[in-house]
Amino acid sequence: MASRSCLYVVLLLLAFQSTVIKATVPVVPPQCRPVPAATLARIEFLVNLLIKVAEFFLRSSNGTGIEDIAPGLVQGPVPIGATLATLDSPTRAVVQQFGLALVGNLRAIVNVTLLRAPLPRPQLNFTAGVFANILNLSALTPPFNVYGGQTQFFLVAEPLTSLIQYYLAQVIPSIAGIPQQQLVTGIGLNAAAQHGYFRTRLNAIVNITVPPYTITVASFTNTTATAVNLLGLCGVKNEGLIVPLPLGAENRTTTNVIPGDVNSLSPRRTERETLRILHGTGNATRPGGIFPSGPNGTLYRLVIVPLRLS
Repeated sequence: MASRSCLYVVLLLLAFQSTVIKATVPVVPPQCRPVPAATLARIEFLVNLLIKVAEFFLRSSNGTGIEDIAPGLVQGPVPIGATLATLDSPTRAVVQQFGLALVGNLRAIVNVTLLRAPLPRPQLNFTAGVFANILNLSALTPPFNVYGGQTQFFLVAEPLTSLIQYYLAQVIPSIAGIPQQQLVTGIGLNAAAQHGYFRTRLNAIVNITVPPYTITVASFTNTTATAVNLLGLCGVKNEGLIVPLPLGAENRTTTNVIPGDVNSLSPRRTERETLRILHGTGNATRPGGIFPSGPNGTLYRLVIVPLRLS
């Protein structure tokens, strides 16, 4: 009888422990859950993001595209609306270097995975108005122009590079195979460094107004971060350079050069979040914005399957 009583006690303790564990695990809303997909499909989705930023950096820094740097690596429609940005010579060289580095990332994907060149390039729209609409800057007078000034360029490049970093922070744990994990980790570290560069440049002028407006860099970054978060639909992940004390590192600072969660870990974004933002529609299944026809690949086709939550 004693042994049976002990068994009941153990079972009750296990049930209680299970309840406590379940109670502390955050419930992720359906729209914020990653799409079930294999490693190759996730890397294929990543290719769209890398091509997007590589083309933007190369074409805005020196007017070239990926095919001019690495013939045969990509193939697809020429991006719409790209033009040379107003950058000083040192910054132009850095932006070009970032674009070249992303070309190298794409070549590494071809070398390591089963994806083969030419990698399909989706239709991209880099028209100034597209960026202004996504970042909730379209009501400004005169119209916000990413190519019209160096600070304007930084204000767009910062959230663009964050999307690669945050997507990889989300998917790296699900990548199968050591070579593939090393590949995407290396790409993620490169993206984080690029993202940090633009936030550092913006932080150096955080209290300066952005001509021709009377709005400070700090206010701009708060506006663009809020716009991205609203499109993403999954909470505060992009952050401005000045934040309330409860959002600062260890609740002890309002400066925010490197954004992060409560433990200063990199935020994470799923495929659906990323698409809602880049489409500019707040809907992963309704293309627009930078991807007017949507991205390429298996994972995007999984996203747009009827009845799936967007």
